[in-house]
Amino acid sequence: MTPILTRGTVKIDVEACKGCDLCIEACPPRVLAMTTDRVNRRGYRYPELVAGCTACRACAQVCPDFVFQVWKFETPEELPAGPIADSAVHREVDPVRNPIF
Repeated sequence: MTPILTRGTVKIDVEACKGCDLCIEACPPRVLAMTTDRVNRRGYRYPELVAGCTACRACAQVCPDFVFQVWKFETPEELPAGPIADSAVHREVDPVRNPIF
């Protein structure tokens, strides 16, 4: 695989995502894609990152659920093409929330 110059990365809080797709359209380098065969604990598809992030923060700015943390590298890195395995953060959550009255 040809390495891709990557200027930053994101961590995605998978369990907070509601699958709205806003981040996909907002991403200038087009390095986010929604899962097609996996969902979070609440049943929503979620975005995944591939190499080539520029750390522009467009995903974080458009996300209504604040699922993105963005980091910019001090010096660009060459990463293998394809998904960035550790970008999706799965955390323990209660899939059913009890209302508070």
